[in-house]
Amino acid sequence: MPDSATTAPSHPHAAPRVRPNARFMLAHPAHCIALGFGAGLSPWAPGTAGTLWAWLAFLVLQLWLTPQQIGWLIAASLPLGWWACSVTARDMRVLDPGPIVWDEVVAFWIVLWLVLPAGFLAQLLAFALFRFFDAAKPGPVAWADQLFHGVDPTTDRLAWPKAGFGIMLDDLVAAFCTLIVIALWRFW
Repeated sequence: MPDSATTAPSHPHAAPRVRPNARFMLAHPAHCIALGFGAGLSPWAPGTAGTLWAWLAFLVLQLWLTPQQIGWLIAASLPLGWWACSVTARDMRVLDPGPIVWDEVVAFWIVLWLVLPAGFLAQLLAFALFRFFDAAKPGPVAWADQLFHGVDPTTDRLAWPKAGFGIMLDDLVAAFCTLIVIALWRFW
């Protein structure tokens, strides 16, 4: 499957798609956030790179913030992420570009916030489960992923906010699925 950021524009009169780089990332605060402060610029598996960045950032955040403060940070990161993903997708001219990883960051923070304290193996399992649900997109994750892929930016003035919401939504569903599996595993 080709990278969505490198395929030809879907509309014949659409402007060419933008391939993000460090200059693009630093050109707007939304780009920096949506690209996971550079994690999304990884040439290999940017979603995995973004999730790894989220894991490391969460462990560092725990050194200075209480669980309640991290919860507030996550709550603030959701609308901030929606805005950043909407702006960056619009500026890249792609409805769901692979380099946007803020959705992975916030979703995995939610997983870690609810799973920790846990040992390294439990965290690794949470990482693997989240990456599985995010990449394979089974069932409800696929539904959430496709929900806003049909919007047309040439005719729908709300296309980019819808795209930004869709970018965030499928990863939140992947986080929810991850948490369900972990809860069932702990229950048994």
